[in-house]
Amino acid sequence: MNVQSKRLTRLLGLVLLPLPLIATAGSTATPLIDQVRNATEQYVEISTALAQGFVAATPCVSGPDTGAMGVHFILLSRLTSLVLDVEKPQALIYEPMADGAMRLVGIEYIVLDANWSAAHPGTVPALQGNLLNYVAAPNRYGLPAFWEIHVWAWQQNPRGSYADWNTQVTCANQPLPMN
Repeated sequence: MNVQSKRLTRLLGLVLLPLPLIATAGSTATPLIDQVRNATEQYVEISTALAQGFVAATPCVSGPDTGAMGVHFILLSRLTSLVLDVEKPQALIYEPMADGAMRLVGIEYIVLDANWSAAHPGTVPALQGNLLNYVAAPNRYGLPAFWEIHVWAWQQNPRGSYADWNTQVTCANQPLPMN
């Protein structure tokens, strides 16, 4: 191998080094994703979520060019909690399917800012080291300011496992009107 070939090989090695990180951005192979899947497997059937008191809080949430989130079902008693526990999500996210079924795609952990700031002034809530995102009020959800993190444990997300929007989720089958 000549000197020029060695330089090219070295350069390609440096250029290609970050590719595995980019390729796995939406991967579900993380300990948190596995824990969330185990904790929420019971909710694959929406009837279980409804029987436990989860209620539809939004119609299917979509963005103009960023994909969708889906229909959020929340457990009201957990919405005011300060507990960020993988086993106790505040919201389950379902994608409406063409046959009328709802498919579990993700989970959302939510903490109201006023509650968090009163108990932990000057800090940002985190779920196992993953910082939550701040959503100011007023917002499209009609909630006071809150912190949230989506975990796409049930649907691969090319934008990343904790991104808000998922380009693999659609609201095309949203039944109207929502009750």
